[in-house]
Amino acid sequence: MSLNLILIVVTVIVSVVAFGNPDLFARMRFNAYLIKNNRQTWRFISYALIHAGWLHLIINMWVLYLFGKLVEAGYVGVFGVRGYLFYFLLYLGGVIFSVLYDFGKHKNDPNYNAVGASGAVSAVLFSSILFYPTGGIYVFPIPFSIPAWLFGILYLVYSAYMGKRGQDNVGHDAHFFGALFGIVFTAIIVPNILTHFIEQLFG
Repeated sequence: MSLNLILIVVTVIVSVVAFGNPDLFARMRFNAYLIKNNRQTWRFISYALIHAGWLHLIINMWVLYLFGKLVEAGYVGVFGVRGYLFYFLLYLGGVIFSVLYDFGKHKNDPNYNAVGASGAVSAVLFSSILFYPTGGIYVFPIPFSIPAWLFGILYLVYSAYMGKRGQDNVGHDAHFFGALFGIVFTAIIVPNILTHFIEQLFG
């Protein structure tokens, strides 16, 4: 079983258990106020293992399955067995980095909570865009694929805009910063990935 599938299986199991256990759910969700004042630092990671509902879980895990296997293969292709470690660090880093902004923004708000692996999934998705910038990405309900590089630009603009509006319950800031982490981490770790990206677009 690949590391990506292990991440999916573990997340599904923990999420399903938490669906039926409100105390566990409350104990694991991201809450900047409790992290700051009660030193519950595990919440920087545990929140990514639980989800708000079945649809939230299915969408995140489906996207992770589709793009995670590509990125994992890309890392292993470059680094061999060490590629699994780098892929794990990409995912874990996405989990943590994607909520650092929310931590600073909501550390004095006891009522702000967040759950879901969306930030880490965004990191993986944007890592895949560096590997395969000309690949096609389908976005429901658009009946045709969008070039990955174009999707990336639109996604970042949309996430930044919606994050500033803050009028829904979606973690747009986490999506945005998770995506940025995926780009920066992959650009630093994978040799010549930016050159590869440019050559794929203009070569």
